[in-house]
Amino acid sequence: MAPTNPVLPAGAPAGAEVCVACHAHAGQSDKPQYPILAGQTPRYIYLQLRDFQEGRRHDPLMSPIAATLTRDQMRELAAWYGAQKPYEQSTFQVDAEKARLGKAKADETLCTMCHLGGFAGQNEIPRVAGQHYAYIVKQLTAFKTRQRTNDAGNMTAVSATLSDADIENIAHYLAGL
Repeated sequence: MAPTNPVLPAGAPAGAEVCVACHAHAGQSDKPQYPILAGQTPRYIYLQLRDFQEGRRHDPLMSPIAATLTRDQMRELAAWYGAQKPYEQSTFQVDAEKARLGKAKADETLCTMCHLGGFAGQNEIPRVAGQHYAYIVKQLTAFKTRQRTNDAGNMTAVSATLSDADIENIAHYLAGL
């Protein structure tokens, strides 16, 4: 739900006012169920918007919003959010032991082959470093249960090998990066 009078930073593209309610003013959502878009790869943001619009990815909030966007608006929003700098102010308390186990599991499953070192992402592969713990758990669980399948099979295959504890540990690790 879009706020009635959103305040946008200078340079925000048309259409960003509807994004503010969940993703905040510069893409640094303080609501852990919504992803941090600041610093995300523009290609990934664009593809996700397109997937929501075309029904390859489903969300009761995002799907109807994406349905109203033009391709140019999606590209502009993706470029703008990708150019924003993520803050380093997470209030999530990382459990050091779970993060250690999460790093070990991420190393074992070769996550950085796609997400790159530092989990910075590349092209259509998302930046997951510093993402909200709850959002990471939600997405890994969605891939594991095949509620989300817009990934060409890579994440559904990898997440199928993860236990619930693995997902929790990986989320602690990534949230703390």
